[in-house]
Amino acid sequence: MARVAVTGGGISGLGTALMLGRRGHPVTVFEQDARQAGDDPDEDFFHWDRPRVPQADQPHSLLAPVRTVLRAEAPDVYADLLARGAREYHDFDWFDEHPPRREGDEDLITLRTRRIVLEAALAAAVRREPGVEVRQGGRVDGLVFREGSPPRVTGVRVGAETHAADLVVDASGRRSPVPGWLTGAGCRPPVVESHRAGIAYLCRWYSLRADGPGDPGRVKTGSAAPFALGGVFPSDNGTFAASLVLSTSDPSRAALTDPAVFEAVARRFPAIAAWLDLEPEPRSAVLPMAGLDNRWTALADGDGPVVTGLVNVGDSLIHTNPTFGHGVALGLRAAQHLAAHADEIAADPTGYHAWATETLRPWFDTQVKSDRNDEERLAVAAPPPDRRAAARGACAFDDPVVMRARAQVRHLLKQADEAYGTDEVERHVTAWLAAHPDFTPGHDGPTRAEWDALVP
Repeated sequence: MARVAVTGGGISGLGTALMLGRRGHPVTVFEQDARQAGDDPDEDFFHWDRPRVPQADQPHSLLAPVRTVLRAEAPDVYADLLARGAREYHDFDWFDEHPPRREGDEDLITLRTRRIVLEAALAAAVRREPGVEVRQGGRVDGLVFREGSPPRVTGVRVGAETHAADLVVDASGRRSPVPGWLTGAGCRPPVVESHRAGIAYLCRWYSLRADGPGDPGRVKTGSAAPFALGGVFPSDNGTFAASLVLSTSDPSRAALTDPAVFEAVARRFPAIAAWLDLEPEPRSAVLPMAGLDNRWTALADGDGPVVTGLVNVGDSLIHTNPTFGHGVALGLRAAQHLAAHADEIAADPTGYHAWATETLRPWFDTQVKSDRNDEERLAVAAPPPDRRAAARGACAFDDPVVMRARAQVRHLLKQADEAYGTDEVERHVTAWLAAHPDFTPGHDGPTRAEWDALVP
């Protein structure tokens, strides 16, 4: 069994360690933060300052692969996640009745929860795992190399100590120092592809009143203006986030950090207004996040691995702008594959790099393309999409066949061309358009004049 050192104790690092440990590999996780998620999600979520994890306090929807991987690899973690307040939402729950079941429909489930709840469930499971040790406050300062062609990583350095390992897993996130350590040691440089996302996010968290309704009923969670998006993220234990997305070049961006301005603008989006009308309790300031990019970091080039004894997972491997919520899902998929092939990867990581390129890279490319389109649209307030493309989105909320295709794309099960490009889906969209001859693509959010009237 390979001895494994994991750098980083976030979701990808903990998930990797847990799956490796349950296959008999001795694992040590090095996490530089001295604090770990515990049993009080509100205390951890609202009162833990985590500047190295800027996405920690942003809203999340955990897509189908998260549920699928956990149920296969750690059903106890999945049960604990639900016990801690995470909620399952099937895309067909939008309808009064689910359509006749087809193979794969059971996977179209979102887990509505804050990220911290999943972290806590994973951390608790890792603490119970006898073959896994977590060193909180253990900052990795560098890698240990053995000469070769390519060089081999044989461990990590933590202060004055050296920790030997047959395989080192970089799960230290989008700011990973590993690429710099590799080039500094004389390795060929990793292949890094980075695309700046000119999109900014602002969110505010709320709690529903204990004596009020649990939600506003069947209301869409997203709305759009020509230059901004507004949405709601229903979450665990009565919490939800209202979120606005706009171009980083939008002159009103800074003013939206004022809670009064944020809420006034947010109420112009029907998706958010329906939840704010429940008079929830505000739980946070307005939390901005920008300076994002989509980054793919391959530890292999055209000549093969630039180093052996080392692979990356999570945001260290593939970091995507959070519009589609891919991060946790792709991180756990990589962790599952790595754990299932750890001895082989420790000997030669070529197969792992090929798997990542074939399986994960297409979703990176999809995100890059989408972000370019969104950045251009939000910056110039472009008109709505063409009539048929808009109809496909609207039709999904009336027609389970089209909703299934939409969900398959959203949950990383099929690319859009495959899911929407069937004769069946085309027939249903055509029939919907025939039944709605007056359908015109449009926006349900505010006009620019309405928006600007609310922003000082």
